[in-house]
Amino acid sequence: MAEFTERKRWLFLGLPFTFTKYHIKEDMLTIDSGLLKRTENDCYMYKVQDVELVASLAERLVGIGTVVCYTGDTTHPKLILSHIKHAKEIKDFILEASEQARMRRRTLNTLNIGAETDDMEEED
Repeated sequence: MAEFTERKRWLFLGLPFTFTKYHIKEDMLTIDSGLLKRTENDCYMYKVQDVELVASLAERLVGIGTVVCYTGDTTHPKLILSHIKHAKEIKDFILEASEQARMRRRTLNTLNIGAETDDMEEED
């Protein structure tokens, strides 16, 4: 079972002097943030619909990147894992783990392409 724990880093030299931690497991993604007021946000992997890797020139120079997860989660439809090391590996892991989680739960991401309107016209 693979698991990642990563810290948000400063863009300056990629140093981990922030109070945000990302815990990525096969079934859940958790973001812990804050020093005085702690916030913990969870998202089940099966809710992750798409993953994007963004790396600016400054991020690439210090070996970090930002992973954006587009989810079906109510509280955070867009989870951003900012300035993390191993961003490419984490993005690939989240993409694969989310697909496996959907297969285990037998859930499916579908797009509404207007199939309902065709059925309704035939009934009339």
